[in-house]
Amino acid sequence: MASVTLSRITKRYHEAAAVLDDISLEVAEGEFMILVGPSGCGKSTLLRMVAGLEEITDGEISIGGKVVNALPPRDREIAMVFQDYALYPHMTVAENMSFGLRLRRLPKPEISRRVDEAAGILQIKSLLGRTPRQLSGGQRQRVAIGRAIVRKPKVFLFDEPLSNLDAKLREEMRVEIAKLHQSLGATIIYVTHDQVEAMTLGSRLAVMHGGHIQQVGSPAEVFSRPANHFVAGFIGSPTMNFIPGTLEGGMFKGAGVGFRLDGRSASGAVILGARPEGISVEAGGAERSSDLPARSPVHREDEGRPREEGRGWSAPVPAVIEVVELLGYKRNLYLKAGEQRLLAVVDAAFAGKPGDMVSMRFGLAGIHLFDKESKRRID
Repeated sequence: MASVTLSRITKRYHEAAAVLDDISLEVAEGEFMILVGPSGCGKSTLLRMVAGLEEITDGEISIGGKVVNALPPRDREIAMVFQDYALYPHMTVAENMSFGLRLRRLPKPEISRRVDEAAGILQIKSLLGRTPRQLSGGQRQRVAIGRAIVRKPKVFLFDEPLSNLDAKLREEMRVEIAKLHQSLGATIIYVTHDQVEAMTLGSRLAVMHGGHIQQVGSPAEVFSRPANHFVAGFIGSPTMNFIPGTLEGGMFKGAGVGFRLDGRSASGAVILGARPEGISVEAGGAERSSDLPARSPVHREDEGRPREEGRGWSAPVPAVIEVVELLGYKRNLYLKAGEQRLLAVVDAAFAGKPGDMVSMRFGLAGIHLFDKESKRRID
């Protein structure tokens, strides 16, 4: 295991604008760091620079305290798992896993021991005599990971390793990779555009956009306290609702949505963010005002019992249901309040249908405010 330090990394191609601009990041020994962001944000390029597969325009990369800018990939003591497996089709599983060790001329008993150990960890001992064409996508990815494990690297690099798998296999492999990290205690840098992978696997996330790191923190920190409008919209599924408006004297007013936000001292043009699961929806239209205090208790007609609300909810906001999606244990409600469209997540038992009038309440503890110009979070 080893730490990885990126110091003011910049990447340019010829005279074009920087693909990566002044990137600094510390990855602790044994940490599972996720580089997450949309396609084209520079996360795979950054990973390839750590691996030595891309040249650095400016800055330094250190692995285990040693600057590796000038070292070729084979001397960096890293192992990389690619998106497309990169297995040799004419070799067996055992031969694919041992190929790098054979190039390094390790003793045969040591090679056999490492391959057997890795195959046991990944539960693929029964596949060692097969060729890649005889394997499923998930099995091929296990072989690719096994090939990395046998090298006993200081750092594992994963470049979107699950993107070619179907949904069920992705879930299974997420669990396997998490278990692998727990058993090996390895330093892992993992690239993905899938925020579910990022939230479930990472010790910390580095959220990237436009060649910059937007925020670094634990999944819980990034989810609950997004640094800016982009992070808030990218992390979380379904995505956060955003409502442009103004805040004056603790009163938020947007198009079709307005309610009091006591304790918020900011004023001026803002963007209010509310996660879909933080919106309560009640059958029947609300009274007109956004100035009304929250009522208690609120009756959810779909549950047939009162829900104690306390002071944590906004005044009711009238809305109409446009679309209902049933997703097993929950429903997504696409709502329209005035000119504002919103998404709320409710229990599957909710009986509303398109065209029904409802009233929404916003969980005040989960409200986020962003400056309209800078898009930065307002604390």
